Amino acid sequence: MENMNYAEELVREFLFFRGFTSTLQSFEKELATDLGKGFQKDKIFDLIFSVYIPKFQPENLISLLTFFKQCFSSSETVLIATLSKLEISVLRYYIVYAVQSGRTDKIIEFFGVHGDDLLQRNQDWMSWFAIPYLKNPSLDPLFRVYFSKEWFDALQLSVRNFLSEIFNGTRIPALLKISSEKLTVNHLKNDIKHLNTRLSQLQALLEEKEAQLCRSKRNLGEAHASTTHLSGRQSSDKDVDIPEAQGVSLASSSYGGQSDEKNSSSVGIDELQQEEDFPEVKVDFQETFLGHTSPISCCRFSTSGDNIASASVDGTVRIWTYDASTSASRNATIYCGAEIMSLEWDCKSDRLLLIGTADGGIKAWNVDAKRVVCDLSTTDAFPSVLDLKCSPVEPIFVSAAASRGHGTGYIDKLGFASLTVWNMRTWKAMTVLPLGKDPPAITSLCFNHNGKILAAAATDGMIHMFDMSAGLQITGWPAHDSAISSVLFGPDETSIFSLGTDGKIFEWSLQSQGEVLWSRNCNRFCNPQNSQYHRHEMALDANGKRLLVTSGSVRAPIYQVRDHTNGMKSLPHSAAISTVDWHPTLPIFLTGSADNSVRVTSIL
Repeated sequence: MENMNYAEELVREFLFFRGFTSTLQSFEKELATDLGKGFQKDKIFDLIFSVYIPKFQPENLISLLTFFKQCFSSSETVLIATLSKLEISVLRYYIVYAVQSGRTDKIIEFFGVHGDDLLQRNQDWMSWFAIPYLKNPSLDPLFRVYFSKEWFDALQLSVRNFLSEIFNGTRIPALLKISSEKLTVNHLKNDIKHLNTRLSQLQALLEEKEAQLCRSKRNLGEAHASTTHLSGRQSSDKDVDIPEAQGVSLASSSYGGQSDEKNSSSVGIDELQQEEDFPEVKVDFQETFLGHTSPISCCRFSTSGDNIASASVDGTVRIWTYDASTSASRNATIYCGAEIMSLEWDCKSDRLLLIGTADGGIKAWNVDAKRVVCDLSTTDAFPSVLDLKCSPVEPIFVSAAASRGHGTGYIDKLGFASLTVWNMRTWKAMTVLPLGKDPPAITSLCFNHNGKILAAAATDGMIHMFDMSAGLQITGWPAHDSAISSVLFGPDETSIFSLGTDGKIFEWSLQSQGEVLWSRNCNRFCNPQNSQYHRHEMALDANGKRLLVTSGSVRAPIYQVRDHTNGMKSLPHSAAISTVDWHPTLPIFLTGSADNSVRVTSIL
């Protein structure tokens, strides 16, 4: 019944779209009496023998018979052959009925329109062309049988049996198959979800066993080191004659060193234990996107949250949707020809996607037209477009570009910074924000809610604040001892979050500059080796209460902001998590991984 209702809605929409208003009214009227019924062979039978033939409508009759042919696949040879014989018999009865009604003109008209086609399909029709010119066809030996009541009764019985055969409930119309196929796809997606959940559980179990093995090896090593140290000290006491007072002093010093080593080791174990104690998020649903063939460098929800843009290190961007109820018309693959370093959706229209590359390119992709509407370039001196941010109010965006450095890591390869403000109507540069002489590279940008203040994080650990109406820097302070890789305004915009390459997270007060409101040390998640290829980043949920951070591990930590609880951890990928984002309104987050996959996870 659900499939039937869905199909009827499609028919209504089509009739309304084509302007068939009278047909739509007839359709609605007939639905009021026939709602819930399936194929009705009696009505189809009456349509043939009580409407199309008595009212001399051969075109409608032939169209109906042609429709029956489309109900079969090429493998159903027996039914196709039966239908061909019935078609010939029904058309012959049409001619017989016209003779009995004295409508010779209808016979001539019929053969004039359909005669050539009938002759091509069956040469037996040749003799029927003579019927209009016979005085009494019913007495002619060639046609006498077709005018008998017995032949007509047999024809009606054959048509009824045929209709019962093809419409016995096992044959589903193509329109209803649309809904059935949709349900099948949904069932398959649910199966995939269950399999992904099961896979995550198995991966978590494997991680737990590996962690237990590591702890056992560590404890065994510490015990062995302690035993070796004590035995060495005892042997030295025996071999060397030391004055008693001095011996006590040395023994105490030696013992103290061993205690410090134990305490240091204990702290490390406590931190590792704290990480392992993070409870796994409770998942409502999870989708895994496997369209990329290289590690993921960036992924972002659109402003509405309906679409997702994800970039890979191979220079491609894919736009896709995770929800079956959302149209996939915007899905696309964009080939940029260079390493992609930043993505940003237009905050106002949700129609443009900005792409920053390592060769100084900034592309504006129209997701509806599926084409690049503007291809900008930074100056040759600043080829790396590290971040892009659109104003939430004005039709402008800011690009953070950097010159090339001489190092090997992600941060070391960055030189000096350039901040440019672009007009999204003219697609031209408006101004360059002042940063001083030879400023360190800007890695991350963030607008406040009205677009009047821009925060910029630099590789020297500084946070810069700009007044966008004046185009000037209004304040700044040293936030980290290392480079800052990500910066975000807090939910009430009285604070700002910063993530350093050393793994330290600070929430800074904007009312009392320099005051730390909350902090976390996630350096155990920040693998320096991974930092050579991408910058660590963080994302706040819509309520500003949960902070998701990238990870050198297969799981990403989710910290509870200003909460003393340990936080949570995501379901595992099979490689490091290189990029993260939150849905703009819902408790759904994105994780992109070096295993080429992007996951959409909805949590309870």
